[in-house]
Amino acid sequence: MANTYKITISYDGTLYHGWQKQSNQPTIQETIEKAISSITGEIVSLTGAGRTDAGVHALAQVAHFHLTNRKKPDKLLAGMNALIPPDIAIKSVEEVNAAFHARYLAKKKTYRYFIRNSPIRSPHDRQTAWHIKIPLHLTMMRTAASHLIGERDFSSLVASDHDSKNSMVDLKEIQIVKKGEQIIITLVASRFLKYMVRNIVGLLVEVGIGRRLASDIVPILEGRDRRLAGRTAPPHGLFLVDVNYGFSKIQKTEHRQTDNKHRET
Repeated sequence: MANTYKITISYDGTLYHGWQKQSNQPTIQETIEKAISSITGEIVSLTGAGRTDAGVHALAQVAHFHLTNRKKPDKLLAGMNALIPPDIAIKSVEEVNAAFHARYLAKKKTYRYFIRNSPIRSPHDRQTAWHIKIPLHLTMMRTAASHLIGERDFSSLVASDHDSKNSMVDLKEIQIVKKGEQIIITLVASRFLKYMVRNIVGLLVEVGIGRRLASDIVPILEGRDRRLAGRTAPPHGLFLVDVNYGFSKIQKTEHRQTDNKHRET
């Protein structure tokens, strides 16, 4: 009988071609799988809660894998963190019920997009925030965002090559907060489509700089055509910050590494 493990991962996606394993490209999935195989001697397949794009980061990506031979979570945690590069960290390892599935059981996911809204760029967040020189009109952006809340067809705000047959998404929440020169856009939904968050941010920024009106959002959605919407925001400002499963008693045993440095408020 296979033993199932749930892991929570933090990573800087700058040097990786996204989450999902690809030929001849470094990915988060493959890097962690190699570490697990080195520790256990088993070939494993890691299933993530979401497939982050190339250059996108995570504070709390969740994944699961199966092992034929049982291993202690604390040994797996220490071993993986010793083998993976410093731009990836395993924050916790839990042995869970065999029915657990990182993607299919996720109830909601939270993404945050970071914008540096300043005439002068900051060298310190050049790989973690989108630098926009023009002042953004936050009230107009919030008005535009309100038209996106609820269950909607997001065909106009997904990648042109997305493979999902269902473009309906129940977007639960969008918050736009300004902290000094930093603007943080938080989005919560049960699922997100390919490039959906980045396309939403790109559209809201166009509203914020006055290129579009907040009232343009509804006809863009109703048009169900990607060509109607704005640019795609660059990947480096995007973070997967939380995956919620709506229950707490899933683990058999757990070992967790505390990382207050990367906690967001």
